[in-house]
Amino acid sequence: MARCYSGAMQNRQSLPQLWLLSDARNDAGLEQALRRLPRGSGFVLRHYHLPPAQRRARFRALARIARACGHTVVLSGSAAEARRWGADGAYGSARALGAGAAGLRLVTVHSLAELRRARRADAVLLSPVFPTRSHPGAAGLGTLRFRAIAAWAPMPVIALGGMDARRARQLGWPRWAAIDGLSATKRLG
Repeated sequence: MARCYSGAMQNRQSLPQLWLLSDARNDAGLEQALRRLPRGSGFVLRHYHLPPAQRRARFRALARIARACGHTVVLSGSAAEARRWGADGAYGSARALGAGAAGLRLVTVHSLAELRRARRADAVLLSPVFPTRSHPGAAGLGTLRFRAIAAWAPMPVIALGGMDARRARQLGWPRWAAIDGLSATKRLG
């Protein structure tokens, strides 16, 4: 019991403040974006658009750059797949990350009900805070609803959805993640 607890606490204490998520639309500039992130940031490879072999090759190439920059590397997929690929952790829904050996678990949540199901998470990515290109036409949670849901979280909350440096300051939230908001062409400050 103490060993599991210590591992979870270690993951939470070293959890990066800033996270870059990959997507087909930011793929061309990921190498540059990874190099521009502050040392010790986090990177989540999603790349759902690639066939498995190409996705794994892209993961290896980007993970090498990310690690050289001191970043935490997480794979969207099961905990078992993340371990096989050499990732520091896994990203996905609470159901997808349910059982399995320890490792950093980043769970996606969009509501209070989903937050309650994410009890094994080291952190949750609560989204969408603001309208985003990932979900065209969908309303964002907005600042008040985001904060109301986040207040119930027993683990760190990472703001996602329409986030960039300006919006992170507006939200006043220490941990945030972005796809477009951290692309190679965006300013980080």
